[in-house]
Amino acid sequence: MIKAKRMMPGSRIAIISPSSGLPHLFPEIYELGLKSLQEVMGFEVVEMPAARMSSDDLYRNPQLRANDINKCFKDNSIDGVITSIGGYESIRILPFLDTETIINNPKFIMGFSDATTFLTYLNQLGMVTFYGPSVMAGLAQIKNLPSEYTQHLKSILFANQFPYEYTPFKKWTNGYRDWSDLDTLGECEQFYENRTGWTFLQGNSVEQGYLWGGCIDVLEFMKSTIYWPSESFWEDKVLFFETSEEKPSPRQVGYFLRNYGMQGIFSRIKGVIFGRAKDYTGEEKLKLNEIIVDVIKGEFGAEKIPVVVDFDFGHTDPKLILPLGGKVELNPDTNEIKLLDSPFTEAN
Repeated sequence: MIKAKRMMPGSRIAIISPSSGLPHLFPEIYELGLKSLQEVMGFEVVEMPAARMSSDDLYRNPQLRANDINKCFKDNSIDGVITSIGGYESIRILPFLDTETIINNPKFIMGFSDATTFLTYLNQLGMVTFYGPSVMAGLAQIKNLPSEYTQHLKSILFANQFPYEYTPFKKWTNGYRDWSDLDTLGECEQFYENRTGWTFLQGNSVEQGYLWGGCIDVLEFMKSTIYWPSESFWEDKVLFFETSEEKPSPRQVGYFLRNYGMQGIFSRIKGVIFGRAKDYTGEEKLKLNEIIVDVIKGEFGAEKIPVVVDFDFGHTDPKLILPLGGKVELNPDTNEIKLLDSPFTEAN
């Protein structure tokens, strides 16, 4: 895999808005996120031209959004890229990406939700990309989230201590207080105790593979396009999926998974990781777990691959960072998930 240089305090991070214009609508929470990047993480922030544009302007100009990404990778003074927020149609920017320049100048690039489109596509082209918090969703709230979250961000981005063992956060939340209310800016909704951590629904052996995935709803936009992986790509992958704030039903998630089975993917991969489903009731989570096993094991006979649910990433907080292309180990016996190798090159 093609890896970027490791981040460090003082690295210059470019902010892009590849999907929606929420920084234009909610500038206060956006600026709070920038402040977190500067004061907590120690980054120097560089805003790209379209970062604060309105949603209407961004929607009408997918090439403009792509140009911001292209400029980031052309600019040798920029060390990394983080999205401001997600959206729903960043797939329209993919034809305008200068992939040759991007791959020849690898840099840290992170986002989640709708960023799934370009994160998965660039990873298919060989570059390690990062599924993790955005400026407005996950970084603006950093001081109101458990301290272990900040430690995790710094461990993944700054330290070179691998294998790295992922650890469940002790508490989690489904979302944030109203961004238009300045009195509660950056605060989260109700926190829940994470008493059980994540759960292996199946698997009886230790497996290793390379991470690939994102928001399962967004991945549906990519199927049957030229941006979807080739048949051979799926070998030795560990797929990771999470559901969006639109809350697809457990049955809908089953429909999505059935398509992967019909592509023969479950017979090639090494494991599946599901993020904690946002806004699901306890009953809905149990139904989702049942459907996941029914499809993967029952319909397609993949009873040996480890399947993990309620992993701390995606649309709930705090969010663990998952590097697409990073090698992980899943151990159903010890309930451990480890990132085996550094997602960065250590040569600077």
